[in-house]
Amino acid sequence: MDDLDRRLVTLLRRNGRRAISDLALDLGVSRATVRSRLERLEQAGEIVGYTVILRADAVSAPVRGITLIEVEGRAKDRVVTALSGFAEITAIHTTSGKWDLIAELGTDSLTALDAVLTRMRLIAGIAASETHLLLATPRSSRAGLGPAQPG
Repeated sequence: MDDLDRRLVTLLRRNGRRAISDLALDLGVSRATVRSRLERLEQAGEIVGYTVILRADAVSAPVRGITLIEVEGRAKDRVVTALSGFAEITAIHTTSGKWDLIAELGTDSLTALDAVLTRMRLIAGIAASETHLLLATPRSSRAGLGPAQPG
């Protein structure tokens, strides 16, 4: 992926429904160039799909955080399964280092976040956890969830 591809993907992350002619104008290239770049990125598996992000996705959980989780022994799969049942957990990542998992959380209040953390601490196999609140998102690769970046 070269610089033009990266700029094209950045524009699409902000609005995946933009017309090819608008993309071409913003990128300073022809419509044919944009079309061929899109086709190549899709065929190479770099772009695997387009999506819609609802306002509710961005604002329904104004209290957001990440929880770093240490898992006892070989309980990782069991812990991931248990965490997957939490509607407030938007993503679970495995990681290296001191922490075994990172859970992304979103709730409508600090009280609700506290309740989720309390439930998480009851999961067998979680040895320790540390939660950090996300205060602002100056940049996000998720369309419409951060301020616009220069193309």
